[in-house]
Amino acid sequence: MATKKNDDHENYPTVVVNKTVTVHPKPLLHHPQQILHLSNLDRQCPMLMYVVFFYKPCFAFQNLALGSIFNSLKSGLEETLSIWYPAAGRLSLNQADGKLNLWCNNGGAVLAEAATTAKIIQLGDLSQYKEFFERLAYKPVFHGNFSQMPLIVAQVTRFGCGGYSISIGASHSLFDGPATYDFLRAWASNSAILKEKRSTLQIYKPVHERGPLLVGTQHGQQQLTKLPESGSSAPTRGAAAIDHLHQLIKQALAGPDMKFGGSNFSNTGNSNLVLKTFHLSGAMIESLKIKVFGGESRGSFSCSSFELIAAHLWKARTKALGVRKGAMVCLQFAVDVRNKMVPPLPIGFSGNAFVLASIALTAEQLEGSSHEATIEKIKQAKNSITNDYVIAYNKALDGGAAQGSLPPINELTLVSDWTRMPFHTIDFLHGEAAYVSPLLSPIPQVAYFMQNPNDLRGIDVRIGLPPQFLNAFSHYFLTNLQ
Repeated sequence: MATKKNDDHENYPTVVVNKTVTVHPKPLLHHPQQILHLSNLDRQCPMLMYVVFFYKPCFAFQNLALGSIFNSLKSGLEETLSIWYPAAGRLSLNQADGKLNLWCNNGGAVLAEAATTAKIIQLGDLSQYKEFFERLAYKPVFHGNFSQMPLIVAQVTRFGCGGYSISIGASHSLFDGPATYDFLRAWASNSAILKEKRSTLQIYKPVHERGPLLVGTQHGQQQLTKLPESGSSAPTRGAAAIDHLHQLIKQALAGPDMKFGGSNFSNTGNSNLVLKTFHLSGAMIESLKIKVFGGESRGSFSCSSFELIAAHLWKARTKALGVRKGAMVCLQFAVDVRNKMVPPLPIGFSGNAFVLASIALTAEQLEGSSHEATIEKIKQAKNSITNDYVIAYNKALDGGAAQGSLPPINELTLVSDWTRMPFHTIDFLHGEAAYVSPLLSPIPQVAYFMQNPNDLRGIDVRIGLPPQFLNAFSHYFLTNLQ
């Protein structure tokens, strides 16, 4: 899967990989080989998801050799894998039901050492994705056999200026965003460079068992059936996100071309998307709030920055893509369910614990709706994520509903909120990273909301867009923000 080229990566010097090693858990604890049953939430996207950390040159570490950095990361990873032992395993296909589970076989993670004569300053604005970033990541050859693919891969690259990048790829079947953040913080705290900083970091012991999120096992079914929503005797209703997705597919099939992949998909092929980051400063977000709600006159109505920007982005994207007025359009966004379940998932839960909330309107209704009314629907969708919703969502996935297998749909806007996961604060080397950039994901049209290292009140919005709609989206999205 590729995006349209928005930089000439051939102008950058090459990245030379000097060595790769397989890193196994440090034998602090003995973990016998075992199968860890995955939940349907884990199985939605088993591919590796990458982020790359950029650390600019630091005078105090200018004489530290690449080999020394590599060895400290390797030692820290060995120690971390002894506790996060499933990360050293492999995915395994159950021949009986065709589902992926996690084989904890201590197969190991892969760590690569690389160097380039390029200077970080040559990369310009690090928040803007460049194809060159992909060269900074170790990417194992994948022939479709998950049992041979490592679940954690990393590459440390020294730049010609003395700066470093550290890229990490983690299987989405292993971790979701919060669990990835916890794993990386643990790895950083275990690296030799940061021994003296260990006591300042609060890191919870991970809980790897999926527990009540399991469907199809005796234990999981017992957990699911005995935990109805508190105070409710009504049967479990369907999950709106799955229902809306099915309606969008039916709408596409009923389009002019009468075939899946017809006119609703033609303008948003994955091979033709540009990744663009929009930095919304704290001042810009406050300005939009004042324009939308009238400043002090907005009374008791309040909203989060996420709710405001999600509503604004949904309206701007739908208008920019020219969706016909009578078409159904959806906004779907990830919601962490760790504290939504009854009882809540344990602190340190290391698997996938998110479902999609969903709102559906016609394009005409969305355009005519005020920001305040749209935000209210986002609030309602958030509040609809209960224990019952999680059960329905999980069971729907057991029936084969899969978000990741669909091509981009003009009528579907997807948002993932990373603002509570400040990846740039993870101190692998000598302080905070200058920037942490997600690399191309299996669903590149998703809009990621991220913290900006230099503006903690602001939000960086990374989104994949068809190039012919980029200017229109920029116009509508930035209106009332400048």
